[in-house]
Amino acid sequence: MKLTISKNELNDAIQQVAKAASARPAIPILGGIKIDVNHQFVTLTASDTDISIQSFITVEQEDLVIATIEKPGSVVLPSKFFAEIVKKLPSDQVVIEVGANFQTTIRSGSTEIQMVGLDPEEFPVLPSIEQNEVLQVPGDLIKAMIRQTILAASTSEQTPILTGVLWNLHDGELKFVATDRHRLASRTTKVDAESSFNFSNVVIAARTLNELSRLIPDQNTVVDIVVADNQVLFKVDNILFYTRILDGTYPDTSKIIPQVFETELVLDTKNLTDAIDRAYLMSREEKTNIVRLTTMDDGMIEISSSSTELGRVTEQLEASSMTGQPLRIAFNSKYMLDVLKVLDSEKLFIGFTGAMRPIIIRPMDHDYSMYVILPYRTTS
Repeated sequence: MKLTISKNELNDAIQQVAKAASARPAIPILGGIKIDVNHQFVTLTASDTDISIQSFITVEQEDLVIATIEKPGSVVLPSKFFAEIVKKLPSDQVVIEVGANFQTTIRSGSTEIQMVGLDPEEFPVLPSIEQNEVLQVPGDLIKAMIRQTILAASTSEQTPILTGVLWNLHDGELKFVATDRHRLASRTTKVDAESSFNFSNVVIAARTLNELSRLIPDQNTVVDIVVADNQVLFKVDNILFYTRILDGTYPDTSKIIPQVFETELVLDTKNLTDAIDRAYLMSREEKTNIVRLTTMDDGMIEISSSSTELGRVTEQLEASSMTGQPLRIAFNSKYMLDVLKVLDSEKLFIGFTGAMRPIIIRPMDHDYSMYVILPYRTTS
């Protein structure tokens, strides 16, 4: 194999796929990037068996020669070193040549590097997914839905299914749900899909969705989504992103969401965020993160937290509206802040069904997202 390729194009493709290379591979091949070269494409692939990312560089783009192919072929190179060295090469052009036993030479300007390559035949075969039905979703919408739900996914491997986000598609409505049993995030959107195209219990690891989100450009991009038995394929421009669906059945969370509330508040999102952020500073020092919310008789609410070593923070906010029973409730301020920071609405609704019942948070501007936080039992 021998080719000359634009350093910038090669570097961009390496950065895209390197996210899938295993940092601590059980076998060396999983820590590598596979390069496949033919006269049309230079294809880079990385895989840790849970996720696989493939990036295609077209040899010629709009009459611009990106790569010159002297000899097609394949090789696997160590991801971390390959990514670092290409980034630091001195010239705009890179020559990659593979000799006997996959010994690889990389030349750029006056720099020459010898790398020990691996046999591409040992590299994992990418999943074979039939692309009969494809769901197309705007990239910025997918990124927003991921950002607004992964905050509630569990970080504990004791219950692996809860480390993911549940995807359901039914009658043209795509819904994401995440929960770690202490909080829940839900986000829905209408999509352009055939009424017969539905799927359920597709659970994708939050860590994986975070990586996917980073790959999706900020500008207007359409993401093609293909769901198979145990894999999901995302197509973004010249990138294929494969991920394994988590095993198991996601718990039914619909029963924990109350529909009737004893106390209802409408508050300014920014004012509440700022107040809880200040209270969080004190509660964080106590390592409990507990902040209390108390309703007052004059339409005000009080936000407070305390630390045995530092003291107490107390401030009052005016509610836009307040109905129902008086309330004093304690909750994890970090969980609340996580929600408030992704809530895209100037005002929010908070519904309470009692001091030890789930707290429901919804934006006032729309009805496509909803959050649940379980309160804390405190002695004071």
